[in-house]
Amino acid sequence: MDFDVIIIGGGLVGASLAATLKSSGLVIGLLESQPADTRTEGWDSRIYAISPGNASFLTDCGVWQHLDMSRVQPVAAMHIFGDEGAELDFSAYQIGAPELNFILENRLLQQALWQALQQQDNLTLFNPARCTSLAWRDEYAELTLQDGRALRAKLIVGADGRDSWVRQQAGISAAPTLYQQHGVVANFSVEQPHRGTAFQWFQPDGILALLPLPQQMVSMVWSVSPEKSAALLALPQEELCAQVAAASHHTLGGLKLVTPPAAFPLRLLNLPHIIAPRLALVGDAAHNVHPLAGQGVNLGFRDARELAGVLLDRGAQSDCGDAHLLRRYERARREDIVSMQLTTDALKHLFNNTNPLLRSLRNLGLSLTNQLAPLKKMLARHALN
Repeated sequence: MDFDVIIIGGGLVGASLAATLKSSGLVIGLLESQPADTRTEGWDSRIYAISPGNASFLTDCGVWQHLDMSRVQPVAAMHIFGDEGAELDFSAYQIGAPELNFILENRLLQQALWQALQQQDNLTLFNPARCTSLAWRDEYAELTLQDGRALRAKLIVGADGRDSWVRQQAGISAAPTLYQQHGVVANFSVEQPHRGTAFQWFQPDGILALLPLPQQMVSMVWSVSPEKSAALLALPQEELCAQVAAASHHTLGGLKLVTPPAAFPLRLLNLPHIIAPRLALVGDAAHNVHPLAGQGVNLGFRDARELAGVLLDRGAQSDCGDAHLLRRYERARREDIVSMQLTTDALKHLFNNTNPLLRSLRNLGLSLTNQLAPLKKMLARHALN
């Protein structure tokens, strides 16, 4: 079975790349090892903040306009608190934008993407499908599936997550920087209206974010030590709600747990290259960042946007695995990835530091930024991409 492009990994980034290539004339294969999640009841604890730029990208993919918007929460403002009284506020109104971003469930967006993919004429879905080997030839890459089928493609795209099998097969490696933190996530209903505002508290022992959801709910992401993560997961529901309410200074009143808490380790992964002969990496397979800015999936969508643009604008080049095309993709993505990694890494280390001088400087920095309207507008507009 011969393809122009085989995408390994059907999560949000891999699926969006396949969807945006629907009119490319390329023959696409998409492999996903996990069965499709068809649940419609309850709320997903995996929540993402989607930038307006990526919402437009997903509209072009034919997906965003078909979402159940009653489960999508536009963010009108963001309120950030330092650990010594400093504050920083952003609002969509101040920059003349309808919203700063959109908060929605992973499952909602994933299901919409897969529904669109099932109608795509130039796409073959392999789901569930597991890969056993990947061999690189001069003219193509050959992929063998667990059921014995052999697939060939001019280009392999690794979209299979932070522990990417594709990346390992290509020999692209770098030791991740472990943050010695876990991200604890859960959804809560809240007593006081959030009014579309996202809240974030930088604390000496971690970073707490409460992101607005529809139906008077919020999604929590609390970056804490592994020990505190284990303690939070072991708490009875009422005690967990009380601790989160106290850590958020009761800004939204009392909390009630909606989805059980879960945790995942945090790390930084900066690869020397995100391409190899007949290979491109996208999403978490290409980079990992701290979640404090909520930009991980947005980086991944921008990978998909750029790679799709390179493939669509390849001109007379019939080989979409051509090294010149792939280098164009890597060069275009380098600055955005490195900039986000450096920013989130610096903020994490700046606020998880007990040095009194640094504590004063970081809070002074927040306060000064809050007073400089042009700088605030620049930062907020950058996040809209």
